[in-house]
Amino acid sequence: MEFKSFRCHLAVIGLGYVGLPLAVEFGKKFPTIGYDVNELRVDELNAGFDSTLETTEDELASAKQLICTGDASQLVNCNIYIVAVPTPIDKSKTPDLSIIISATHLVAKNIKKNDVVIYESTMYPGATEEVCVPILEQVSGLRFNVDFYCGYSPERINPGDKTRRLTNILKVTSGSTPAIATMVDELYQSIITAGTHKASSIKVAEAAKVIENTQRDINIALVNELALIFNRVGIDTEEVLEAAGTKWNFLPFRPGLVGGHCIGVDPYYLVHKAETLGYHPQLVSAGRRINDNMGHFVVSEVVKLMASKKVNIVDSKILMLGLTFKENCPDLRNTRIVEMIDELTKTYNAKVDVFDPWVDKQEAQAVYNLNLIDQPAAGQYDAMIVAVSHDQFKELGIEGVRALGKNNHVLYDIKYLFPSDGVDGRL
Repeated sequence: MEFKSFRCHLAVIGLGYVGLPLAVEFGKKFPTIGYDVNELRVDELNAGFDSTLETTEDELASAKQLICTGDASQLVNCNIYIVAVPTPIDKSKTPDLSIIISATHLVAKNIKKNDVVIYESTMYPGATEEVCVPILEQVSGLRFNVDFYCGYSPERINPGDKTRRLTNILKVTSGSTPAIATMVDELYQSIITAGTHKASSIKVAEAAKVIENTQRDINIALVNELALIFNRVGIDTEEVLEAAGTKWNFLPFRPGLVGGHCIGVDPYYLVHKAETLGYHPQLVSAGRRINDNMGHFVVSEVVKLMASKKVNIVDSKILMLGLTFKENCPDLRNTRIVEMIDELTKTYNAKVDVFDPWVDKQEAQAVYNLNLIDQPAAGQYDAMIVAVSHDQFKELGIEGVRALGKNNHVLYDIKYLFPSDGVDGRL
């Protein structure tokens, strides 16, 4: 099957941070159906607005061949299906494939002979062929690599990044046969200006995706552990990292909370696969434990600082500056800040106000049962925690943040937003 002779009619399943940019770019070149089960999401996109802020109204309008819909019947005429739905973890931190299984059932009801199904969602090595393909075969009645084919091209979206975007990030591709691998690669080459890397198999592409974020997770875990050590030594972690960073090959990682849809999730997919094969990863698992516990460490440090200033933690007012998992984006997925809020309120009986100018207040209420404040008032807080380095907080400056506190207060800076001599504590 040659891409040049293949008349593409695409369907992108899932119009979130990953799926929408794909649908927009393909919609500039080919007839494309963007499908999502969230009717409100579909309505906002058809009105020219993207609440994730990954695409603009002009970019949406430029995709002349894109139709966004929640009507599954419109998928029937497509011949390439790209699945870009979330693959989270459950409460026990094991892979939750329920959404991708549901999406696969939807695709299976529509695929026909010679159709191609491409997965972009993060999965452990082997999941496409072990989990998804059997569903596609059973529901459709078609035979894998005889009647239909599969590909895997892992997403590399970086939410909030206006420089590294879909088209200028090199794309890994793969296919279930050599011919399909070439077709999938050429399909993505049609929209990815940075180029592509064709992996030898779907499993290799799946593994490449899951280790990209595992590597970052372990590096962050290292500096988080260093921060725990240097805290006990009594020296500033940032000063140590700046000194070490004068060597040309020292990697510039910084300590912090690790949330989001990738770094805080993907390692658990690798751990799960390894354990099914009888191997229990030590380094990967240890890195996850360290990073998952950093919120608890921050809370304990804030409480100690308050005690040192004779500020009673019970019934105190604490301001959490930021809720998203990273700066300058509205993404709330897997944010670790919620755990700090829970500990401060439930364990220490403090009252916590949350202020984040990037967050949709209705989403915060629906997902985390949090009522965000519109604007913090001056002179109201016993402690302020800079949890996210949004530009608005930078512009406010340390004097502006300090002005929000009472005469005797604590300022803790998770994100190294302000100089060490201007705050009471930081990682």
